[in-house]
Amino acid sequence: MSGKTKKLINKVEDCVDESIDGYIAVNPGLCTLSGHKRIIIRSDLEKFKKSNRVTTIIGGGSGHEPSFMGFVGDGMMTCAVHGSLFASPAPSTILAALRAVGSNHPAGVLVLINNYTGDRLNFGIAVERARIEGIKTEIVINADDCSIHTKDKTAGRRGLSGCIFLMKIAGNLAEKGESLEYIKQFSTETTAQIATMGVCWSPCSLPGGSPIFHLGPDEMELGLGIHGEAGVKRLKIQSAHDTVVQILTHMLNSENPFCFSLNKGDKVALLINNLGSASDIELNIAANEAIMHLEKHIGVSVERAYAGRYVTSQEMAGLSITLMILNELRSQCLDEDTRAVSWVKPLLPNSCSARFMPEPLELLTCDKKDGGSSSLTGPQMSQDDFDHLLFAIRKACEALLKNKELLNSLDSGSGDGDCGSTLARGADAIRKKLSTKELVKQKQLYALLLLLAETAEETMGGCSGALYSLLLTSVANQMLHESSCDTESWMRSLKSGLNTITRYGGAEPGDRTMIDPLNAAWKTLNELVKSSDKMQCWTAAVQAAEAEAERTVQMVARAGRASYVNRDQLNQPDPGAKAVSFWMRAILDSYAEKK
Repeated sequence: MSGKTKKLINKVEDCVDESIDGYIAVNPGLCTLSGHKRIIIRSDLEKFKKSNRVTTIIGGGSGHEPSFMGFVGDGMMTCAVHGSLFASPAPSTILAALRAVGSNHPAGVLVLINNYTGDRLNFGIAVERARIEGIKTEIVINADDCSIHTKDKTAGRRGLSGCIFLMKIAGNLAEKGESLEYIKQFSTETTAQIATMGVCWSPCSLPGGSPIFHLGPDEMELGLGIHGEAGVKRLKIQSAHDTVVQILTHMLNSENPFCFSLNKGDKVALLINNLGSASDIELNIAANEAIMHLEKHIGVSVERAYAGRYVTSQEMAGLSITLMILNELRSQCLDEDTRAVSWVKPLLPNSCSARFMPEPLELLTCDKKDGGSSSLTGPQMSQDDFDHLLFAIRKACEALLKNKELLNSLDSGSGDGDCGSTLARGADAIRKKLSTKELVKQKQLYALLLLLAETAEETMGGCSGALYSLLLTSVANQMLHESSCDTESWMRSLKSGLNTITRYGGAEPGDRTMIDPLNAAWKTLNELVKSSDKMQCWTAAVQAAEAEAERTVQMVARAGRASYVNRDQLNQPDPGAKAVSFWMRAILDSYAEKK
């Protein structure tokens, strides 16, 4: 078993109270009850009570934030009562909350709790005492766990994230002014229409403690509770698709005594609940898998879908899936606005309320690759010149592929060791593009350069893809304004590209990047273009680029990942700069062969 887990707190014994203090400090529309720091209540309580509407209480142990205090506010709960971590609040604390929201209040109080023994006992004691005091009180218990295989367990089904739907529905009905009797009846009926099952791939822990249970690095647990209680099955890590399908299959399995019954054509609400530290990427993938499986294979319509942190279990990495069968009133209650901070309403088009899968937006200009509406066409190339340019580009790609491992090795000391692989991926894609009919037949240089730019950004990714795309796009843009493809035109275009990647990338000559050899080449071209023939000029430019790439070993890194590395460790040339020297040399050699 691992040692104590790390938590950013002050003292273990103070963490619940300090968490509540922080929440109230951020959300002053709420407050605590004087003398009871763990009772979180609407700050407009007295005004709300005067409207003679039912007040609502939710409560349970802390450690499940944002539950329960995150769901207090207009349109949801009136009050939340927090216990210690994973422990029910004391009856005296609950009774204080009941007195606050229910004394001299004929409309009455509805109490919602999850089905855990401690909550049933402690809230039950407080409710009975409140009734003795004349406080009109009803209680609804959420028991939505459908992972349990047998009805023999004394404690029965656990209360999980289905309480979120109940809080929204009961709170909305109270806000509308419905009677206590009606809210209890409808909420109780709704509990039978909700089911939940969870999965986790790493455990939770309490502040000051070690993980409550242990999972191997390749294991996951299905059907666990929100306090780290054991699940129904432990298995090897599966894909998101297989995991979601297995959860839904278990939930809907008619051989399961607590199965959830769905019929084709049913309309349902889906909640993908983050149990603590699941990433948004994992949550969104699970949501999509659940929607697809429910609609395509079960035949139900997922008309409402929610994904986020609702009922957590400290830092547990996992999620739970909750389903609720909808009718018109349940849908309306879900759709009504609330000021409760942690209820997140999905973004829907203004004209509809039901979820659907939108088609990709088609715009005529979205993927336009014809150079836009500009009347400029740039210089035209002869067929021979165009063909040789393609040959030179292929040679440049081959040089990058040939030096892939060398560039990776150089990058391992200053970056993440993938410079060669990244550039090779782009080079291979460009080679394939040059072998297709995608090239424009009219031999327009700018169109070829744009094709190279788009291929770089699509296949390389990261900073390298962006920088090469910017460089080539800027060169292409400048070429539109040139009348020929002579050395002076290329020199001006190279300068334009340099200016662009300097402006967006932030690096300058001398910062130990790909800019250094490119700048050295441009400076040489600028010096010799008027006095030397074309091949002499380009030969000198490439030699200057190669020399500058080697000199980067002496430079201080002021841009890119290398800028975060200790200077003493940078004892090799910059891989990006070396890559430039490789492809420039390959292009020069291809033209030398022609001569």
